[in-house]
Amino acid sequence: MQPSELEPLRDHIATRVIGQRKLVDSMLICLISDGHLLVEGLPGLAKTTAVQALSEAIEGDFHRIQFTPDLLPADLVGTDIYRHERGDFEFRPGPIFHNLLLADEVNRAPAKVQSALLEAMAERQVTVGQTTYPLPRLFMVLATQNPIEQEGTYHLPEAQLDRFLMYVRVEYPSHAEELQILDLDNQRQRAPLPLPRAVLPQETLFAIRDAVAGMFLDARLNRYIVDLVQASRQPAIYDPDLGRWCRFGASPRASIALARCARARAWLDGDRFVTPQHIRAVALEILRHRILLSFEAEAEGVSTDDFIRRLLELVAVP
Repeated sequence: MQPSELEPLRDHIATRVIGQRKLVDSMLICLISDGHLLVEGLPGLAKTTAVQALSEAIEGDFHRIQFTPDLLPADLVGTDIYRHERGDFEFRPGPIFHNLLLADEVNRAPAKVQSALLEAMAERQVTVGQTTYPLPRLFMVLATQNPIEQEGTYHLPEAQLDRFLMYVRVEYPSHAEELQILDLDNQRQRAPLPLPRAVLPQETLFAIRDAVAGMFLDARLNRYIVDLVQASRQPAIYDPDLGRWCRFGASPRASIALARCARARAWLDGDRFVTPQHIRAVALEILRHRILLSFEAEAEGVSTDDFIRRLLELVAVP
């Protein structure tokens, strides 16, 4: 399988979304790495549009859930319904039983709803009552959230954040990109958007995943990945300031995610093996939601991205 297999998919997303290259790359990396994606940005930055565009060109079922403060876990996973005529219960599956699930504004729902996602994202199954139901082989959660400073938002639990393979932040478009957005909107008002030119079959996607998993990753790069993750837990070894700024480092899931996403990044770039540059290219999106900074760091205006960039400068590259 070659990266050209995904070009129709990338081209279709480009007809719906202007710019946002980092977001599109992160969606594709998560898709071919079999992981989930969390997207954060202010309203109006095409987060939902990009996810919908991805779903339009992939073979499979798609469902969008608007997360609200009154959402219940049963609204997500489903529930048992008593059938009076039969005298027993019948399971009615919820929207989570789709191939692609858009959890829109996921941080507007309370913690009990977030916990309903944990089993599904980690184990690809849900348990209702005493019965466990498997999810489809192709199952991907793409969640959007508004910055925590926005009205009516909640902090996502750390356990749930760790289940997301990547966490990408969406920024405002440039002046030139915003002009293109206006042109695209004018075109939409004059004529309907074209349907996807090509659909990515699930079997092709699974073959791509196998090709990505087979990308060569040298043992020295495995050690480099572990060194980075270990440095997030014991940063004072490299810099006393980093030690003051960090409360908790990344979990072993971060090491797994770095290896998987570096392989995907190398495959998308058309390379035959993984290099340190591929690892560094995905480090921010993999580590930023797995590191918890201290109050001292917040008081000094140090962001998680600043912390990670400093680690990348200090940890030796093989």
